[in-house]
Amino acid sequence: MSRRVKSLLIAAAVAVAVFVGGPWVYINFVREPAAESFLDEITVTTLTTVDDTVGTTLDPANSTVALEDASGTWSVMSDSEVGYRVDEVLFGQNVTAVGRTNAVTGSVTIDGLTVTAAEFSVDMTTVKSDEPKRDAQFESRIMDTLNFPTATFVLSDPVIVSPNALAGNSTHQASGTLTLRGTSKPVDVTIVSTVRDGAVALVGEIEIVFAEWGIPNPSIPGISTEDRGVLEFSLVLER
Repeated sequence: MSRRVKSLLIAAAVAVAVFVGGPWVYINFVREPAAESFLDEITVTTLTTVDDTVGTTLDPANSTVALEDASGTWSVMSDSEVGYRVDEVLFGQNVTAVGRTNAVTGSVTIDGLTVTAAEFSVDMTTVKSDEPKRDAQFESRIMDTLNFPTATFVLSDPVIVSPNALAGNSTHQASGTLTLRGTSKPVDVTIVSTVRDGAVALVGEIEIVFAEWGIPNPSIPGISTEDRGVLEFSLVLER
């Protein structure tokens, strides 16, 4: 084998090592791990999440005074977050892409133990991840935020909760209309509520199959994704 051929083979081997090994090193040693899901976070900060029908268990380290009456209008606070979570294969490496925003507005109206109305709006132009290139794709080709800058959710049916929901953690089933990238569809969502020092946190997620919402698959050369992702939210409300 000639010296020139050997040199070419070595150069090719080095190129392959850089192409494959570079992303592996970046993903495993440089890139920050994806943020935990809001549902995972709430199970860490509270002892147990249980259903309305079986009672509520509070974390002694995070205990709070139960609400005597939740009636009234509850507005979204500034530390609320909404975002997406999508599994990716980045140059052969499995990663999770997460983008979030605090630009959330809305309110919940409660009468006794019945949620009578709820409506939320998200400024999609402010959703950011840890990758500017991903954000550019999100804003243009994927979500087209220039033409569809806002996503909304409107509760369609009242939600009746048990008294346990006023004391700690409970789960609820809610139905409503979600509008995303100009497409409106009915959705069902399981919501975990938590009472914390007079405020109420609502946490949950909705699976989004891209094709059903007219969302182009985010895959590009070198990066492939599932055909679906998760819309996740953590809404903190004050009366």
